[in-house]
Amino acid sequence: MATAAVPCAWLRGQNILYRYSVRVHRTGRSFSDSSDKGWFRSLFVHKVDARKDAHSNLLSKRETSNLYKIQFHNVKPECLEAYNTLEAEVQNRLHHDQDYPCEVVGSWNTWYGDQDQAVHLWRYNGGYPALTDCLKKLNENKEYLEFRKERAKMLISRRNQLLLEFSFWNEPFPRPGPNIYEMRTYNLKPGTMIEWGNHWARAIRYRQENNEAVGGFFSQIGDLYVVHHLWAYENLQSREETRNSAWLKDGWDSSVYYTVPLIRSMESRIMIPTKSSPLQ
Repeated sequence: MATAAVPCAWLRGQNILYRYSVRVHRTGRSFSDSSDKGWFRSLFVHKVDARKDAHSNLLSKRETSNLYKIQFHNVKPECLEAYNTLEAEVQNRLHHDQDYPCEVVGSWNTWYGDQDQAVHLWRYNGGYPALTDCLKKLNENKEYLEFRKERAKMLISRRNQLLLEFSFWNEPFPRPGPNIYEMRTYNLKPGTMIEWGNHWARAIRYRQENNEAVGGFFSQIGDLYVVHHLWAYENLQSREETRNSAWLKDGWDSSVYYTVPLIRSMESRIMIPTKSSPLQ
């Protein structure tokens, strides 16, 4: 009769238990002894050093205390032009109204990626208190509530995230155009955000020469362990040349090598700024 193969891990476990039983026999001590309990548990428990602080505190720009919101709106194809017009009108009002502690960083339509999609990036100056204050005022603004009802008729779906910006990335200030923008989104393995930040704090210097680095953000609410890198290029050909030039710099290859294993999935969007976007 053929004998089934025995897993190596099981054999190793049996060997450990056998050696331990010999030790018990020779010393007369049992599993009830506290020292043996600690020894036996150490075979199966992975010890992890306690983290001293949250990655949101270690990686974000503490001096600005800005909070960002990114919105992804999937628009009915026949409504995209009307949606852009309506959204721009309301954004401009909020952007210039001093009573609302928020401002539009950029607005785009996705060119390559999800079609008929609008992407909006907002900044709340003052963090969560500013967000709370803004939402309270908007919920009391009848004109804004009517806008939301009208906008809802044009949407298929929508989602958002609250973000912090990496301390080592550029501040996303308005810039002239024309440009195309690429948003590269990385879904990281849980627990790897600090490692990602450590590598990119060095890697970003390889991508600064052509002024293509716009901003880098990581999620706090919504889908977690998500990173968004925002880049600007003159066109797709410029994008290809700029990205290829990074590989000629000593050290870029190492940055890619050590960050790729941290990624669960990734996505690239090529986006066109709307007419009212501060990032053109």
